[in-house]
Amino acid sequence: MNKVNKLKIFNDPIYGFITIPNSLIFDLIAHKYFQRLRRISQMGMSYLVYPGAHHTRFHHAMGSMHLMQKAINVLRFKGVEISKEEENGLLIAILLHDIGHGPFSHAMEHSIVTGVSHEAISLLFMQQLNIEFNGSLTLAIEIFKGVYHRNFMCQLISGQLDMDRADYLKRDSFYTGVAEGNINAERLITMLNVVDDELVVEEKGIYSVEKFLVARRLMYWQVYLHKTSVVAEQLLMRVLKRAKELTIKGVQLNASRALTYFLKNEISTSNFNNETLDVFAHLDDYDIVSAMKEWQYHEDFVLKNLCDMIINRDLLKVKVKDKKSQLKNIQEYKNNLMQRYDISAQEADYFVFTGQISNQAYQLKSQNINILHKSGKIEDIVKASDQLNLKALSKPVTKYYVCYPKPESIS
Repeated sequence: MNKVNKLKIFNDPIYGFITIPNSLIFDLIAHKYFQRLRRISQMGMSYLVYPGAHHTRFHHAMGSMHLMQKAINVLRFKGVEISKEEENGLLIAILLHDIGHGPFSHAMEHSIVTGVSHEAISLLFMQQLNIEFNGSLTLAIEIFKGVYHRNFMCQLISGQLDMDRADYLKRDSFYTGVAEGNINAERLITMLNVVDDELVVEEKGIYSVEKFLVARRLMYWQVYLHKTSVVAEQLLMRVLKRAKELTIKGVQLNASRALTYFLKNEISTSNFNNETLDVFAHLDDYDIVSAMKEWQYHEDFVLKNLCDMIINRDLLKVKVKDKKSQLKNIQEYKNNLMQRYDISAQEADYFVFTGQISNQAYQLKSQNINILHKSGKIEDIVKASDQLNLKALSKPVTKYYVCYPKPESIS
């Protein structure tokens, strides 16, 4: 039998060649749980605004692992001891950090399952894989959960300057064509160091950190919180919510086996067991898109119109303001809709709603980004920087939106 060459190379449009470091990581990438990420879009419905944003969670996971390899090499070069086992733990933890994302990344968490986060599902997948791979993911799971005793490793997976953010900002900026988000990930990584098991950035990397935080803020307003992306994501959540509501009432909806399971069953953290995980592993963007293509012809007024809006990109009108919309205006939109189409107040709620979006590029209260001065002094980036607006970036900015239908977009 031919031995499979497991030290393969991937060609990535951003970093060039990405090498798979060992056969364990090759086997994890080849596993069906991980291959599913090829069918989960990284940016949800953002492609309705930025047509190039069709990249997947698979791309992002591979890119994050590549950056982690670079970070490990940089830190070792600077004298930080990282054992072979720890290196493997870091690479596996970052590779699998998003493995629990559902279709279109976030829509499912807020509609057909109750209180189950993608992080919790990622952990369940990792624990299942740990059984299959004879305990070789134990250290990766500790690092992923943030309980490993060397804190800088947990910060590299989930912190304000982690490899996840370093990849997605650069990648999302590339695929959307929004140049403002393009960060110099390589330089940032080259400036990393560790003091007392905490991650720090050397003083000469201060401008790269400033650029990173500003890029993060701009990407949130321009891309992730773009009003059209927000309304598309809301419509998708409402499609799933309505489908579940109808299914529970006994209405027959055509859907894939995996999607039907989640529509028929009340799934929460307490009953998300191995059987559920196995069904979830078969669920991806394709299930949702094919269901919506079918449901746009359904007799239910709400489901039909919501699906039609997404499939044909004829979305709700959305207005974003600094203050909350007045209730009487919202009620007016609802009343018009109810009279015009003879629908109930509850049905009208699917088409007329309000919400808020919040952007905070730097969280001062969580893990800080610390700058290491040549003198050995360590201080927070906000204090170390002469950039006055970094303090402003640490304050959350909230905006309010109201969505309602264009008269011609409902049939």
